[in-house]
Amino acid sequence: MGGSALILLDTHAWVWWIDGSAELSRKARAAIDAAVGDKAVSVSAISCWEIGTLAQRGRLELTMTPADWIARCEALPFLTVVPIDARLALRAADLPPVHKDPADRLIVATALALGTPLVTKDHRLAGYGVTTIW
Repeated sequence: MGGSALILLDTHAWVWWIDGSAELSRKARAAIDAAVGDKAVSVSAISCWEIGTLAQRGRLELTMTPADWIARCEALPFLTVVPIDARLALRAADLPPVHKDPADRLIVATALALGTPLVTKDHRLAGYGVTTIW
């Protein structure tokens, strides 16, 4: 299934995909698998912060440190971590108050800026006009 466009993974989708979790929907897994073949999977740098924070609070258990987990993901040839720059930060700040979580707002701003679908279980994020896959 070649020719798929770039996709952006929400933090939970990223973790569930790497973990092989059944929590990830079939449609989401199929979209990610297609993007892997095209080396077109991306995540926002804010997801790295979320993973570190969740692990520190005991809300996410990894088999290694968050730094090692993220480093292994960054080494994957098909995955890109999209940095947060001033343009993305301001775009997130300008979003309407559909969702108050700053990390989610940055993830949505990233998807909008890249013009890419967002793989997320959070259907509220579609309220920003971003295409979601679940």
